[in-house]
Amino acid sequence: MTRRDALRAGGAALAAGFAGCTALPSAPVEAGNDGDEGNGPVAVASFFSFFDFGRRIAEGTPLTVENLVPTGLHGHGWEPNASITRRIIEADAFVHVGEDFQPWADRAIQTIEGDGVDTALINVREGIELVDLAASLDPDEEGVGSGRGKDPHFWLDPRRAKRSVDNIAEGFAEILPEHADAFRENAETYNSEVLDAIDADYEAIFDRSERDVVQLAAHNAFQYLGVRYGVRMRPLVTSLAASGDVKPADIREAERVIRENDIRYIANGVFESQRPAQQLVRETDVEAYFPVTPYAGVREEWVAEDWGYEEIAYNINMPTLDIVLGNETPEDAAPSAEWLEQWRNFEPI
Repeated sequence: MTRRDALRAGGAALAAGFAGCTALPSAPVEAGNDGDEGNGPVAVASFFSFFDFGRRIAEGTPLTVENLVPTGLHGHGWEPNASITRRIIEADAFVHVGEDFQPWADRAIQTIEGDGVDTALINVREGIELVDLAASLDPDEEGVGSGRGKDPHFWLDPRRAKRSVDNIAEGFAEILPEHADAFRENAETYNSEVLDAIDADYEAIFDRSERDVVQLAAHNAFQYLGVRYGVRMRPLVTSLAASGDVKPADIREAERVIRENDIRYIANGVFESQRPAQQLVRETDVEAYFPVTPYAGVREEWVAEDWGYEEIAYNINMPTLDIVLGNETPEDAAPSAEWLEQWRNFEPI
């Protein structure tokens, strides 16, 4: 059994056990390690992906890593209350995605720097080359990211994600130098055994396909998959925010792409509105939509099964990509019949 088969088998069991579940906002996710939980050093993360990387890096050390974004919410566009800023100030380290992506995180960093708070700031985007924004992006958002006209969703590319893992490990090493070797070894293991495997399996999926375009009924967050694997990932929502509005022109352009490329299946964001996808199913030859996620949030059942970046890649994104790229029928690509029932034309959370 390959790594992908094993993880998807676990996802099939999960789908059977949680079919029909909905996710509601709840307390932040926390991962404790060796040491006294609640009394030892704590790092808090502004985004689920980097919480997950952080907890893998911190395994076997006294450092506890917390995810600040509540379950069921998307990491971009969420506005927390003042208790989150207090939690950041109380923490030993704040893991963030870099400036101009999460305004609330930027404000928290300004508070830390302005008030002389000793919370260490760990920028996961340090040293990572960003690509230009897709041409379809809303012009009002051209300033988003590190520099004008850059796409901040780099972590969807597993190779770029590896650099963020190293950045987190180095940040943890600075606050707990006595565990620096453990952090770096964990990071190296995660990069080589997890992210390299995800990269290879994604590449195999895209290489098998004869299609060069994927239509997404989702926001503009998936360009890095297209850049990395040589496929046009066409967003329906041209805003970088998952809550962005869908304009009539967006629908018309999607209808054109679907018609000219004989598209039968499209992908839609797990934490986004399903109405545009439902409209495309009604008004075009699209038969169904299936889930994708930029790893920006989690559902309750994913938390219950301790899913992270790896499990979401194998149990959500990869089956859908196999379908929308035309590699397999939905029945063959789905990890289980329960998965297919749950995720084919899935309902909003």
